[in-house]
Amino acid sequence: MTELRNVEQELDRFRTRLLAAALLVLICFGLIVARLLVLQVVKHEELSTRAEKNRISIVPIVPNRGLIVDRNGVVLADNYSAYTLEITRSQLVDDLDTVIDQLAEVVEIAPRDRRRFKRVMVESKRFESLPIRTKLTDEEVARFTAQRYRFPGVEIKARLFRNYPFGETAGHLIGYIGRINQREKDMMAEWSDEDQANYRGTEVIGKLGIEQSYERELHGITGFEEVETSAGGHPVRLLRSEPATPGNTVRLSIDIKLQSLVEELFGKRRGALVAIDPRNGEVLAFVSQPGFDPNLFVGGIDQDSWKELNESLDKPLLNRALRGTYPPGSTYKPFMAMAALITGKRTAGQAIFDNGSFMFGNHRFRSHGDHGLGSVDMARSIVQSSNVYYYMLASEMGVDMIHDQMAPYGFGEKTGIDLQGEATGDLPSTEWKRNKYKRPEQKRWYAGETISLGIGQGYNNFTMLQLASAQATLVAGGKRYAPRVVRGIEDAVTRETRILSSQLVLDMKLREPDVDVIKNAMFGVTQSGTATRVFAGAAYASGGKTGTAQAVTIRQNEKYNASRLAEYKRDHSLYTAFAPLDEPRIALAIVVENAGFGAEAAAPIARRVLDYVIAGRYPSPEDIAMVQKGQGAAPVGPFVAVADVPLPPARSGGMESDLPAAAASSAAAAATASPPRQIDPTPPGEPPQARALQRWWVPRRDAPPVQPAPSAPASSPKDSAP
Repeated sequence: MTELRNVEQELDRFRTRLLAAALLVLICFGLIVARLLVLQVVKHEELSTRAEKNRISIVPIVPNRGLIVDRNGVVLADNYSAYTLEITRSQLVDDLDTVIDQLAEVVEIAPRDRRRFKRVMVESKRFESLPIRTKLTDEEVARFTAQRYRFPGVEIKARLFRNYPFGETAGHLIGYIGRINQREKDMMAEWSDEDQANYRGTEVIGKLGIEQSYERELHGITGFEEVETSAGGHPVRLLRSEPATPGNTVRLSIDIKLQSLVEELFGKRRGALVAIDPRNGEVLAFVSQPGFDPNLFVGGIDQDSWKELNESLDKPLLNRALRGTYPPGSTYKPFMAMAALITGKRTAGQAIFDNGSFMFGNHRFRSHGDHGLGSVDMARSIVQSSNVYYYMLASEMGVDMIHDQMAPYGFGEKTGIDLQGEATGDLPSTEWKRNKYKRPEQKRWYAGETISLGIGQGYNNFTMLQLASAQATLVAGGKRYAPRVVRGIEDAVTRETRILSSQLVLDMKLREPDVDVIKNAMFGVTQSGTATRVFAGAAYASGGKTGTAQAVTIRQNEKYNASRLAEYKRDHSLYTAFAPLDEPRIALAIVVENAGFGAEAAAPIARRVLDYVIAGRYPSPEDIAMVQKGQGAAPVGPFVAVADVPLPPARSGGMESDLPAAAASSAAAAATASPPRQIDPTPPGEPPQARALQRWWVPRRDAPPVQPAPSAPASSPKDSAP
C-alpha cells in the first residue's frame, strides 16, 4: 500500500526551520556586532588604557634625600649607596628560618641582623622586599651572586643610605630617618593624591629633628620609568623616563664647631643649652646631653642598641633642650624685677631689708645659707641673688599678676621654633591650676604657693628653649622672635637659596631705662656677684644670672646637703647670659642636671660659649678637662683662635659598624685621608665664612654614663640658691 507524501506541508516545515535558523544566525551576528561596538567604541578608551597598563609598568625612581648643612656649609647629613641583601617572603620556596640559615653560610648574618629583620617584618607585607643584611662588601656580593640560583625570593639591591658624619654631635637637632611604620602610613593616607604619589617607592621618612620637621623639603620629587613588559611581567624595553629631583639642601643656623665644643664641655653630665641671636631669633647652639648616634637608626636599629638607649637611666633619647622642663631657679629673678618695674611694685632704688628669711603664716621661707644680705635694692637683689627680696615681691604681686607679666616672654607656651615636639612647660595661675587638677582641694590656689614663684620654684617649669628665648626677648627690649634653627633652603635644581627669616611674635616695647637697669644688674653678677670668678678677665662685657633649682623637695626644718643625697636628687645648676652688654648678639640658657650651684657647673660652660662667639676664642684642652669635672672658673691655658680650630672629620659613610674588621680599618683610613664635604657657605648677600678651614679634628664620642635619672621636678616650694 503506497503512502502519499504531503510535499507542500514538508516544504512549509523546511521553510519555517530555515527561517528560524537564519534568524538565530542573524541574532548571533547581531550580538557579536553589538559586543564589538561596545568593546571597540563605547569602552575603547578604558580598555586601551587597561591594555597599556598591562603592557607598560610604571616604576618609581626614589629621589636622593637633600643635604643638611650648618651655617658655614659643613655637611651634617648626606647619602651613600651600598648593596643590601633582601628577602621577599611571598616568593620563598622554603621556610623563612631555613632560608636565613642557608644564607648565613654564604654571607655573614649576625644575630642582630635576624632580630632587626623580624622586627621590620611585623610592620610589612609579604610581597615587600626587606633587607636582611645591609652594606655588603664586594666579596660578599660576589659570593652570593655565584649561588643566586639556590635562593629564589632573595636578591641583592643597591640602595641609598642616610649618613650622619659626626655621629652623636647635634644628633637631637638633626634627628634621623627610619622605615615608614603603619601609623605613618595611616597618616599619609589623608594626604593629597599628589603628595601620596610623590612617596611611591619611598620606604623611609624623617622621624625626629630637622629630618622630621623639614621632611617635605628634604624628600625631593619622585621620578618614574615606563617599562614595556611581556605577558609574564618581564621587562622588555624602556619607553620613557623622568628623573627624580633630589631634595633641597637645608642650611642650619648653628655652627657645628660650637655645637661640638658645648657637647664636649658637658662631658658625661646631663643637661641642655640653647643659644639664640636676640636680633633675629636664629639658634646658634642647640645642645641636649647625653645624645645618641642617629646612624644607629639607618636601616632599622637592632634590639640590643635600642634596649641600651631606651632603658638607660640617663635617657639619651630625651631632647632636653626641646622637651625637658626644669624650675628656672634664680635665673627667674631678672624677669621678676622687670615685672616689678612695669607694674610699679618696685623702683630701681627702693630697698628692703633681707634678714635671711621670710615668714608667711607659720611657714619660714629661707635664703641660701640662711644668712641675710641687709639692705637690698633691685640691682643688689640680682647681683647677690636675694631670695627675701623676691619672696616679698611675689607676695605683693600675686600669682595672676606674675602670670600676666611672664606670659609675653613665652613662658608656659610653645616658642614657635621650627622643630616638632616642643613641650609647653608650666606657667602657673589660678586658672592654670583649676584646669590642671581634678580634685576640688587641688584646684584651689593657696596664697602660700605664690611665695616660691618669685625665686623660680614652686609650680614653675620651663624648657631651656623657653628660658633662652625669654632672655633674648628681655635684652632685645621686648622684641620676641620665634626661634629658628634653619636659616635657608637651597633649591636642588636652581641652586638659589631661599632665606627663612624669623617671625616677630610680639614687641613688648619695654622702656629702655628699665631694660638698662636689668642689664646692668646682670652685668654686676659677672663683676661682683655670684659669677665673678668665672668671668674674670673676659675680653667683653656680658650679663648673666646664676640659678640653682630644686630636683626633690626637702623638709622645712632640714638643710640641703648635697653630699648626703644621691646624685640624681641633687639640685640642678643653671645660668642665663647675654653678650655684649650694649648690643647683645647672643643670649643663652643652660642647665646641668644635679650639678649644684649655677656658678660651679653651668656658668663655666656659658663663659666658653661667649668667648667663642664674641671673642673668637677656643678653650685649651686643659681648660676643657677642668670644665668637664665641674672645676672650671675663668679659662686656663692658652686659648686658640676659633678660625684656627679645625672642623670635625666626616666618617666613611657610616659603614664601620657592619663591615668586617679589615674593611672597617680601610674605611677609617679613607675617612682620615678625606676631609668632610662642604658646600658654598655663602647665601646671597652674606660674606664668605670659614672657607680657609682645611684641617680636621675628631669630636668627643664618649659613651654616656649609666647613672640614676633625675626625678621629676618638685612642685612644692623651696628656697632658691644664687
